[in-house]
Amino acid sequence: MTDELDLLRRANPVPAHGPYFGDGPLDHGAERRLELLLGEDERRPARLRAPRPRLWWGLAATAVVLATTLTLLLGGPGTPPAVAAPRPLTVRAHSTAVPLDRMAELAAAAAAGGSPGLRKGTHVQSWSLGMSDEGPPVTLPEERVVRWNPDDSHTELVVATDPRHPGRPVLSDEGGAPRTVADGQVLSRTTYPPSWSDAPPEARPPHAPAALRAYLAETARTGTGSLTTPELLDAVQELLDHWTLGARESAALVRILADAKGLRPAGQVTDRLGRPGEAYTYDTPGARRMLILEPRTAAVLGLETTFTRDDPRYGVKTGDVMEYSAWMR
Repeated sequence: MTDELDLLRRANPVPAHGPYFGDGPLDHGAERRLELLLGEDERRPARLRAPRPRLWWGLAATAVVLATTLTLLLGGPGTPPAVAAPRPLTVRAHSTAVPLDRMAELAAAAAAGGSPGLRKGTHVQSWSLGMSDEGPPVTLPEERVVRWNPDDSHTELVVATDPRHPGRPVLSDEGGAPRTVADGQVLSRTTYPPSWSDAPPEARPPHAPAALRAYLAETARTGTGSLTTPELLDAVQELLDHWTLGARESAALVRILADAKGLRPAGQVTDRLGRPGEAYTYDTPGARRMLILEPRTAAVLGLETTFTRDDPRYGVKTGDVMEYSAWMR
């Protein structure tokens, strides 16, 4: 199957006299051809997206051989293999970094009408890196949709898919062992009986900043009522894996994020689903976390964790993506 990168290059070929792989606007002809490509993609059957990642599983020797073989077979000469880790998101050069306080103001204005509302359930695409000290790391891309019914029962649909390589096989570790599955293959479809809990993250999240901060602290189970920035980001991920936030909840959340220490504005990015976003980074030893917010409403679009130093034990290098989640309404 023709790789998407080849399609894009044909849509806007790099001129012989220009810088290779330079960032810049498409010309009118390229824009029309790219729109045609995107239109073809929209006509494909809709695919569902992924659960929270499972990061640190060990690969048996046969699985290492499998992953290495897949790299050779699925990638082909000169093309990125389907099992390769996605590249980290890149902040747009010379873009203006918007402070989180300003994003909090935008979110508050967007929430004035109270729409959209809070909804229980989630729709998330994620990538996670499976690593072993015996072979190369492999990426597990999945999509998860959770929908709740009026009687408090809910369904969870998990599909193996990678929008970077539509139609190409992907890896899954469903059942505890890595294996290839077809793009769009349903890994599980489960219906759960009615259930209810008054504890976060199952309990309804509040939309006042102070109350939501306490809710997130309980989600993180810190036992202190306060949160470090890494704990806050973990709690945000847990929250968004259970709820699709409304405008008021998003406004409260970005107010909390604006008060977090060490979360720095980085500039504009395009997320893995092609959406524009504002990026905010937080560095920890060996890793960098990037939070992506919608530019107008400050709703959380995604969270990315990348390695900031090599780890030869697991075959990972600086810039490899450890995990990524992209949430949708």
